[in-house]
Amino acid sequence: MDLGTMRTLVRRDLKDEDSSDYRWQDNEIERAIARALYELSRYVPREMKNTIATTDGSRDIDISSLTDRVSVDRVEFPVGETPRSYQRFAVYSDIITMIGDAEGDGEDSYIYWGKVHTLDVTTSTIPSYLEDVLALGAAAFAVLAQAQLRTDAAGFGGEQADRDYLSWGNTMLKEFKAQLKRFGRGRKLKISQFYQGDDNE
Repeated sequence: MDLGTMRTLVRRDLKDEDSSDYRWQDNEIERAIARALYELSRYVPREMKNTIATTDGSRDIDISSLTDRVSVDRVEFPVGETPRSYQRFAVYSDIITMIGDAEGDGEDSYIYWGKVHTLDVTTSTIPSYLEDVLALGAAAFAVLAQAQLRTDAAGFGGEQADRDYLSWGNTMLKEFKAQLKRFGRGRKLKISQFYQGDDNE
């Protein structure tokens, strides 16, 4: 899977495959894919594990290096114990604060976290079972953008056309979110500052 293949899937869902008369330009499709990708990543992020050194005498761990972060799921410290030692923690901005008796000693911690998926012209981190879900979400965002455009362009297609696009887009968006909740079941949705102000619920 790559961006070009995903774009083709979205056009198929939109019934917009006549290259001589596209209703959506490539940049519009790609913008819709990006929106759906971020939304999908909130529910089923790319699972990551990083090693970050603690600071002697401090309960704080700097996680500013964890870019495109959606969530912090676990903090293991000290590492290598059996059973594993997971700490209670709070996150504020780019700082994890361990809560309880644990205190940094300069040794490593393991941070388990969720990251926004990658989809570009050559690579993808989207699991194959979520590719159709992503295409559905992108199609929904593309149709809703078209509905807004038709509403703004007075008289273009008539009021009925506006309502038809809006209904079509909302139906797909509802199904997209239902699928996200199903695949994300059992995982608490945690929204980092990366998503503040981007509430599509």
